[in-house]
Amino acid sequence: MYIGILATKGHRLLSMAALLDVFESANNFYSEAGKMPPFKINLLYLSGYDTHQYPGYTPVQPGTMHYNLLLIPAFANNDIATVLKDNYGWLPWLQQQHAGGAAIASFCTGAFLLAASGLLDNRPATTHVNAEGVFAKLFPKVQLQAEAVVTGQDGIYTSGGATNTFHLLMLLLEIYGSKETAIKAAKMFSIDLDRNRQNYFGSFTPTDNHGDDLVKKAQEEIHKNYSRAATIEELITDVPTSRRNLVRRFKQVTGITPIEYLQRTRIEAAKQLLEQSTCSVYEIMLETGYNDLKTFRTLFKKTVGMTPTNYRRKFSGQLV
Repeated sequence: MYIGILATKGHRLLSMAALLDVFESANNFYSEAGKMPPFKINLLYLSGYDTHQYPGYTPVQPGTMHYNLLLIPAFANNDIATVLKDNYGWLPWLQQQHAGGAAIASFCTGAFLLAASGLLDNRPATTHVNAEGVFAKLFPKVQLQAEAVVTGQDGIYTSGGATNTFHLLMLLLEIYGSKETAIKAAKMFSIDLDRNRQNYFGSFTPTDNHGDDLVKKAQEEIHKNYSRAATIEELITDVPTSRRNLVRRFKQVTGITPIEYLQRTRIEAAKQLLEQSTCSVYEIMLETGYNDLKTFRTLFKKTVGMTPTNYRRKFSGQLV
């Protein structure tokens, strides 16, 4: 089985290392059992691009060779516009390969390049949880499932951020190798295969450099007074425009409504208190502007994917 790993311009070294390591390890499992290794791995690069040298691999250009599976690593650069511009040369080739029967998998922000090819249109996809807003804005035809760890349909696969890479790699090993190989690799790399959400890894870090001064003022009022105001109307009374106009402009530049922005600001503050303080959940509820514990827990779980208590257990840093 021929696997091509795209050495895209600006790829994240750790992501590339994970892809190589997992499939090399799978080949080793077969060799140790006296069997022929099933995966022939090629590292691919476009003409004129400098690429990092990886031990044991001589990068080759894509050419006309047909691949069974293509892997797109994450990008190191957060400037998505630059990343896509630098890698547009891959798009026609990816389309040709998929039309010829190749499966394609992207990892973390590698989904941006896969989506730019059009191959994710009307298909489910996920990416790094903190990149979901930009992704949704750039690719509205994609069925973004921001909370998903892995998605797959019609031989097109995506994974969420960072360590979620390994969950998609285990799935690919099961599909294109065997379940036994996938389980053995999961044990070797210490991967918990029962992870089914990634949204609790995300952080709400909205931008305010969008150029709309009215929206920026509303954002500042929310961040300054979110714990004291009972409603969004109390927070935007000093913004010199109608509520209807503000809501329209706010959603246009941030992707969400002022009410959603307020809720996510409060939940993000609650997450930080759960991580860093010893306050009770009830005290944190009050500190972040809520007055009903049931409502707070419901909103927290809906936004984060787990209860406040479980979030504290996972991220308070008490490992020992």
